[in-house]
Amino acid sequence: MTKELILIVDDEQNIIELGRLYLQNEGYQVEAAVDGLEALRKVESLKPALIVLDLMLPELDGWEVCKTIRAKSQVPIIMLTARDDDIDKIVGLELGADDYMTKPYNPRELVARVKAVLRRGNMMSAAPADQAPLHAGALTVDPARREAYLAGQQLDLRTKEFDLLQVFVENQGLALRRNKLLDLAWGFDFYGETRTVDVHVAHLRERLKGSDTVTIETVWGVGYKLVCTP
Repeated sequence: MTKELILIVDDEQNIIELGRLYLQNEGYQVEAAVDGLEALRKVESLKPALIVLDLMLPELDGWEVCKTIRAKSQVPIIMLTARDDDIDKIVGLELGADDYMTKPYNPRELVARVKAVLRRGNMMSAAPADQAPLHAGALTVDPARREAYLAGQQLDLRTKEFDLLQVFVENQGLALRRNKLLDLAWGFDFYGETRTVDVHVAHLRERLKGSDTVTIETVWGVGYKLVCTP
């Protein structure tokens, strides 16, 4: 049974206790923080396996907490937003969140998403050390070292950006639906929410902007594909 530590950051005690109950029933250890500053202290001292982070927090809001964490760590973050507002979700994803949920949420869904995010992280960390680099034109993706290079220059990629780029290179030239990209890069069904793919594709396009031989094209009505030209 798992003993991984989950940190729940929320100023609503009932949210904390509900999440604690369901996560502990699945074998997780659970700690809590009720404001942004306490969250940062506990991230530093406890080194949680995953953080469930509310956006609207006292002292320091969830966006600032996420940004501060991402400057030092790639620990998985599931963001909670109190309203079904695309701008909150997009900003959260741009700051490096791995997933998000709208409150109020079903605690069983929270458990499912925690498991899925952790499972994907474990799969990536267990990748074979001798896995050969992948090539697409001037682009090289090294899964073993989790590094990517464009024309010899290393790309500065966040965790999910790297995962998504690897999927594109493994399937170069193929049109991939957003749901398929979610399944391959995130390792779980995103409950029909595909906006996260669009956000990460936009980031990858920025990273690849210096190349005229490697592009991520939109396939209208389908999704995206990686295209290499001579």
